[in-house]
Amino acid sequence: MSAIAPTRHLSRADDGRPAAPVRVVHLGVGNFFRAHQAWYTEHSDDADQWGIAAFTGHSRRTADELASQDCLYTLLVRHESESLPEVIGSVSAVHVGSDLTALVDHMASCDVGVVTLTVTEAGYCRNEEGGLDLGSAAVQADVSALRAGRPDSLDTVPGRLVAGLSARRDAGAGPLAVVSCDNVPHNGAMTQRIVTELAQQVDPDLAGWVDANVSFVTTMVDRITPRATDADLADARALTGVEDAALVVTEPFTEWVLAGDFPAGRPAWETAGARFVSDVKPFETRKLWLLNGAHSIMAYAGSIVGHETVAEAIMDPEVFGWVEDWWDCAAQYLTLPEEEVAAYRQALFDRFANPNIRHLLAQIAADGSQKVPIRALPVLRAARANGQLPSGATRFVAAWIAHLRGNGAPVNDVDGAALTALAQGPVREGVAAVLEWLGVDDLEVSALVEQQVAELEARSTNP
Repeated sequence: MSAIAPTRHLSRADDGRPAAPVRVVHLGVGNFFRAHQAWYTEHSDDADQWGIAAFTGHSRRTADELASQDCLYTLLVRHESESLPEVIGSVSAVHVGSDLTALVDHMASCDVGVVTLTVTEAGYCRNEEGGLDLGSAAVQADVSALRAGRPDSLDTVPGRLVAGLSARRDAGAGPLAVVSCDNVPHNGAMTQRIVTELAQQVDPDLAGWVDANVSFVTTMVDRITPRATDADLADARALTGVEDAALVVTEPFTEWVLAGDFPAGRPAWETAGARFVSDVKPFETRKLWLLNGAHSIMAYAGSIVGHETVAEAIMDPEVFGWVEDWWDCAAQYLTLPEEEVAAYRQALFDRFANPNIRHLLAQIAADGSQKVPIRALPVLRAARANGQLPSGATRFVAAWIAHLRGNGAPVNDVDGAALTALAQGPVREGVAAVLEWLGVDDLEVSALVEQQVAELEARSTNP
């Protein structure tokens, strides 16, 4: 590919289309949002009517990068044999997450009908029972700030949502839909519980208003979006002649399945390929177990044996065998037709093997404490209830424990300090402690996990 010198930055004057009026608020401006929800809005038939006001987490960098180019960015779709750039213009405004004045103003507007979220599993501030973690210092601080009418000093996602909903109620702006797009089972009901419990702490009348006026939509989302590398940035410059620090890289495949009501309207996402169904669960479970579960196995076991990316790991016959062992076990407990599951497995292999998607295992390995319990344990428990001792499911858990013990990808976890401490020492003691944390009390499972941890550690490439 012959490079051409970049001559300019993106701007509405030269690229994309005029900014649409803000009617969607989004929390969590990461790569996935920009490759997924923003892409679907861009490709909707009524995209010119549904602009997005996007808020970062705590970082100012992304907001500054996007603001400097009129909220436009390049989406580089990496096919196996070619890369296709596209300018996305569905984001009409971007703010840092700490700009709570802007958030409250947008959510209090009757023009806004939808709030979407991609804040990761940890962003919902849940306790072990799945409710709001009222023991968290950050949550307690937000409760105090909301009770005192100081929504300018909120640090948690639930706190910010409740502040926006309170302002909307006070403004008489009417109902709206809240749409979680994070990889959490039953994410609509989960978000509803968190928001309602926090509202109840702040103002019981607000909790009643939320119950009567806010729809919590459940979704299943899917599109692989690795971090852009220097090579990606160089390729995009060569293809477009544009210097774009906000570049997002993704794969051709994308999927979005939604169930729920939109009382204040929504973009025509179905015209971009989204599916609206009565029950997301079968699709959610298929994706959570087969795609996300395989990702976790490769992130832990694949990195332990020396691989850096998904494409490398899946092409290793041994690692692919571990993935298939997991798939064979999980597929038994899916409710979708067998032929659909088989086709999905083949599609996953093709996606994983795409050499132009550099999806780092270390990136996927983050926050295993939030992921392993919802990806591995339901399958493990179903198999045990069926009288099976499933090596694919136990190896999933074993690989995570070996990771916590210092093998493979570095530990980057919201509960990392406590879990790595539990996992240390002799293998038997470390396995027993982590299994107890997971709520697994099964001698046969413990013995097999212990054996698999020892086998993985013997293969570890870590010094």
